[in-house]
This record gives sequence, C-alpha cells and structure tokens, in this order.
Amino acid sequence: MDNRLLQSHNISADSISTTKFWSIQDVKWMNYALELARCGAGRGEVPVGAVLVHEQIAIGKGFNEPIGRHDATAHAEIVALRDACQRLSNYRLPLETTLYVTLEPCTMCVGALIHARVNKLVYAAFEPRAGVVSSQMNLPMQPFYNHSIQVHQGLCAEHSSEMLKAFFRKRRQASKNNKKDLVNK
Repeated sequence: MDNRLLQSHNISADSISTTKFWSIQDVKWMNYALELARCGAGRGEVPVGAVLVHEQIAIGKGFNEPIGRHDATAHAEIVALRDACQRLSNYRLPLETTLYVTLEPCTMCVGALIHARVNKLVYAAFEPRAGVVSSQMNLPMQPFYNHSIQVHQGLCAEHSSEMLKAFFRKRRQASKNNKKDLVNK
C-alpha cells in the first residue's frame, strides 16, 4: 500500500488490520464516508456516513439526517441511495456498485440495498444492537431474496467506532449539564 495516499486520508497502514484485503481505493472511499459522518455529527446527527461508488466514481453520498429532515428513514445509506437514484434517474443501480458505510446497516437499510441491487457492501464498525449484516443476523444472504450482496467488514472500524463513542459521550455530558442547570434554577 502507498503510505503517502493513506496519510493524505488520515489513515495509517498500521491501523488497517487486514491490509492485504483492502485496496487503496477501498481506504479512499471509506475515508470519504468517515468525512461525511463528521459532517452529520457537526449537525447534531449520529455520525454515520455512506458513499455509493461505481467504476471509482461517487454516484451517491449521504450522512444520517433523521433529525434535520424529520424523517425516520433518513439513514446515511438511504440518503446515499436516494442521491444515486436521482442522479441516475433509475431506482436500480448499475452492476458492480459498492456502498461504503461507517456502521453496519440496519434492517431497513439492508432491504433498500437489496432492492436497489447494490453489488457490494463495505462497512466499518459493527452495530451490536441493530446490525443485521453480521451482528444480529446475516440478512443480505438469506436465500429468499432474488439478489445477494457481497459483504466486507471492518475497514477503518476503529476510526468509526471512536467517532461514534465520542459523539455519544458528548451527548451524555450535555444531557448531564442540562439536568444540573435545571436543578440549580
């Protein structure tokens, strides 16, 4: 791996546990998804970012926006799918489309990925409570679907996990401070 490219994306080769598997392009796109997650966090949303890639071109991108959009379905994956489908004027994505997302998808998002015909899913951090790609079940590989998705997990997992932990620590602290302010009034 070219360490200069990795450094330009704020990721060291040592921080990637499976360097033989991940290409420089994989690292580049996951880093972009992490940047999108940071944008969402800056707006008070849970920091999850997603980018859809076809032939090394981003065709759709998004970050969590359920609070800002007042839309329970505005998960990063759904926002990225909607962006790509609008750009392409089609609800089905081209063959060989890959979604890079910073957190293991939920049931709703996996269903949308299957219906849009995403070819490959690469996600960073596991979601032990509601992740249905590997944490709670393996939804994308159920035999009753007419489409299956290749799944690869763990790329930049530490970076994504730390961003999520920091976000929730900050949120808990703000909640504590608000409670103290109410008590002191």
